[in-house]
Amino acid sequence: MKIVVISDTHMPKKAKQLPEKLLIDLQDCDYIIHAGDWQTVELYNELNQFGPVIGVTGNVDGQELKSLLKTKEILQAGNFRIGIVHGHGTGKTTEKRAIETFTADEVDCIIYGHSHIPVLKEIDGVTVFNPGSPTDKRRQQQFSYGILTVGERINAEHIFF
Repeated sequence: MKIVVISDTHMPKKAKQLPEKLLIDLQDCDYIIHAGDWQTVELYNELNQFGPVIGVTGNVDGQELKSLLKTKEILQAGNFRIGIVHGHGTGKTTEKRAIETFTADEVDCIIYGHSHIPVLKEIDGVTVFNPGSPTDKRRQQQFSYGILTVGERINAEHIFF
């Protein structure tokens, strides 16, 4: 199973369209995860043309997106549970807030955004993954998104461009 993971697209403010590299990966994915800060509902509608979208709202998302999406989701992908949250809030780091969101849930992987900083690590047996941003790299050297390959285990990788 191939899951494309994106976050912090901030469209159309930071980009008018998704990058070509990302569009190619969307062609053959089983799921699309968006970890918030879409900006407008048009991107949600566009992504739905490629496959099932599981997304959450971020701190810049308006009422229209909030009526469609929650602030926290758990996706069952094969034998694995993937927690999805944006990670914004006050106190602690974005990563710590994201991890704390799922302390009462059994998850194998936590996807979060907000910082625009690509992260891939394992903490207490849980894969912690921030895809970065394909459209708003801020102080990062490259734009990025992620791909999860789910089979007998979860393999997470960043796609940098």
